[in-house]
Amino acid sequence: MEESENRIPESLPAVSADDLLPSSDATSEQPSEADSQLRAVLEAIVYVTEEPLTKTQISIALGVGPDVVERLLAEMAAEYEKPEHGVTIREIAGGYKMATKAEHHDAVRNFVKSLKPPLKLSLASLETLAVIAYKQPVTSPEVMEIRGVQGAGVLKTLLERRLIAAAGRKNVIGRPVLYKTTKEFLIQFGLKDLSELPSLKEFEEIRRLSMPDADPETPREAVADSDGEQ
Repeated sequence: MEESENRIPESLPAVSADDLLPSSDATSEQPSEADSQLRAVLEAIVYVTEEPLTKTQISIALGVGPDVVERLLAEMAAEYEKPEHGVTIREIAGGYKMATKAEHHDAVRNFVKSLKPPLKLSLASLETLAVIAYKQPVTSPEVMEIRGVQGAGVLKTLLERRLIAAAGRKNVIGRPVLYKTTKEFLIQFGLKDLSELPSLKEFEEIRRLSMPDADPETPREAVADSDGEQ
């Protein structure tokens, strides 16, 4: 009994101060802040671009060497290959592009088929909608006066697409209907509220881009829509 009580415990393995510090390998696995920022920008670039991006294009855009781009792409591709991601980064036609994983194609295809067709507006509709958005509530005669053309057909189209709605009647002779934009308008244009409307200068740029082949000197009355809207 006395022998067991007086027995010296076995010696513990020696532990150095270096063993208590994180290993250099573990430290190197953590991406630097600069790398994290580059990866975030690279991910955004690849996501928004419709055509595959080459390493050279990405390198120029990010201002880094092709070797850095190649490493970041490899890291991102490895991350997206994990089963919890539904998209991946693929090398296509000499460039890189985000795409849905093959195993999810059927589910994505069925979902897309259930969506509404994309919103397409003629130039006349876009102009009329802008007038209503900025001047609301506004009457049809006031819209026509601002645009300089008749636009009853355009208003009908915008009402059918639920982008505008009646907002009562103006207390003047004839009591014309007032129009305002709707919640559907905010949804379609990705706006939180009307305070996020683009400036008039930005809208003019949107209008110009929507008719790239139109002569800037041509009066708007001369621009005819395929559906006969004015």
